[in-house]
Amino acid sequence: MKAGEGYVHSIYSGGMVDGPGIRCVVFLSGCPLRCKYCHNPDSWEKTSGKLMTVDEIMEEVLKYRNYFKASGGGVTISGGEPFSQPEFLTEILKACKHNGISTAIDTSGYTSPCNAKEAFKYTDLLLLDMKAYYPENYKHITGVTIDKALATLELAKQLNLPAWIRYVLVPGLTDNKDELKDLAEFLRGFDNIKKIDVLPFHKEGEYKWYSRGIPYELADTQPPTRELVAEVKGILSITVASPY
Repeated sequence: MKAGEGYVHSIYSGGMVDGPGIRCVVFLSGCPLRCKYCHNPDSWEKTSGKLMTVDEIMEEVLKYRNYFKASGGGVTISGGEPFSQPEFLTEILKACKHNGISTAIDTSGYTSPCNAKEAFKYTDLLLLDMKAYYPENYKHITGVTIDKALATLELAKQLNLPAWIRYVLVPGLTDNKDELKDLAEFLRGFDNIKKIDVLPFHKEGEYKWYSRGIPYELADTQPPTRELVAEVKGILSITVASPY
């Protein structure tokens, strides 16, 4: 694989929830996490996507430049886990900034401080997916430790990089009230956090597990009720700075 090339799972041109405004979302392939509620297990393997160059990605992205300008949107790099391809990620972000396009990274934070710091030079917004807060629950849900996610959030704070926190609410898995209260208290220490989104668990990607012969542990888990979503939003509704 040459410099400036990487594997892309897909590109979505009408993102409305992956940062401010209308966004083009570039999903990179590869992820070291194995989240029990993952709706894109087809993105886990890095080479499962299409090999593309940064120039090819930008050719697609630039088609929507007028929409970005009109809506205050831009490009969000997601995954998989975008930091599975750190050099490719950084080159895409750099190309976007060169073309005057606002950038965001949607990540679990599972990366090294060195890779994060380099990518953050060209990043306007961090979307950090907090899978859980208690270390043992985080490991149970994802298969990895929480340390890198916390280090990434701390680095964003040090660099004063605006961040949105995303929290997937799964009944019986991520709805422990004590854990949620402790998470809210922890997040109050980060003045760069501009927004906290509670994302209700859904089963739209369940079929992908079966198609790959992977056991799906949440087959009997139902989406959270509106009442539970409202309650969790209340717990996590910490006072944050003005939105990005």
